[in-house]
Parts: sequence; C-alpha cells; structure tokens
Amino acid sequence: MPSLPRGAAPSNTDAAIRLQRADMSALCKLLLATLSGNKVCFLAARPAFDKATHVTLDTYLPILLFILVGLAVGAGPLIIGSLLGPNRPDPEKLSPYECGFEAFEDARMKFDVRYYLVAILFILFDLEIAFLFPWAVILNDLPAWGVGFWSMMVFLGILTVGFIYEWKKGALDWE
Repeated sequence: MPSLPRGAAPSNTDAAIRLQRADMSALCKLLLATLSGNKVCFLAARPAFDKATHVTLDTYLPILLFILVGLAVGAGPLIIGSLLGPNRPDPEKLSPYECGFEAFEDARMKFDVRYYLVAILFILFDLEIAFLFPWAVILNDLPAWGVGFWSMMVFLGILTVGFIYEWKKGALDWE
C-alpha cells in the first residue's frame, strides 16, 4: 500500500483496508497454527488500534445464549409434557389404529407404484398452482397484455399440456 503524503490524514477507507488485511493475516496464522496442532493464543494485533486486543469467550456469549434458548423452547414443552402429562396405558390405547378397524395385513406390505405416482403428480401440480397466487396479486400492476401476462399464459399452457398427457397415459386412473 503506498504511503501517504506528508501532512495527509488517512481516510476511513485506508484504515478499513489495513484492518481487513490485518484480520485476514491473523486469521490465516490462527488457522495454520490450529492445523499444525500448536496451542493457539487468542491475541490479535490490529494496526488500526494501537494496542493488542484479547478475544475472549464473552464475544460468543450471545450466540451461546441464542442456541440454549432455542433448545429450551424446542425441548422444554416435550419434557414438561412427558413429566406432567397423564400416563395410563391400556390395551385399547396401545392397539394399532387404522381407519377405525383392526389392521388385517403386515405393515410392511408393498404399495402399488401408482399410489406414489399419483402422490408425486399431486405435489407437482399443487406446487405449480402455488405460483399462480403471487402472479394474481400483482396482476393489476402489470401492463395490460404485457410480458407478465403472456409468460403466465405460457406457463399455464405447458401445465395444461402436461395434465392432458398424464390423463391420456392413464397416470390418473386408479384401478
């Protein structure tokens, strides 16, 4: 970095660049020391400040607190419910329930591939239809017969062709 002319004060940008370079240099040294197995002293010299600053664990306290609160909010109700909730099992509660009648086959039986096909097609069309809602919200703000309108018409045309193709192939028939 070129030196400043005599009497000229360094700009904030110059100080920020020097600080970034010093931080990157300290970070590289820390990484190399960690990878080589040496013990690391958390003492980073910053040229923008005239003294060395110590990095302590107090810096990471808010992050640790955030993680602990998140875990408490997630696990707390589960633990409280299991400790305070009633636990009176009986054969009726422990029996498998399947649409109101007793299970008559093994739970590991194979499903027909058509079930998965219909499920995937439902998800596909459901997600594609979800693209219509944001478009419908801004439809009045779009220019009449503009690119926004015609791009959605092309999208709906492709969606309709795909639906007709599936219908003709019998993918939606449930026998």
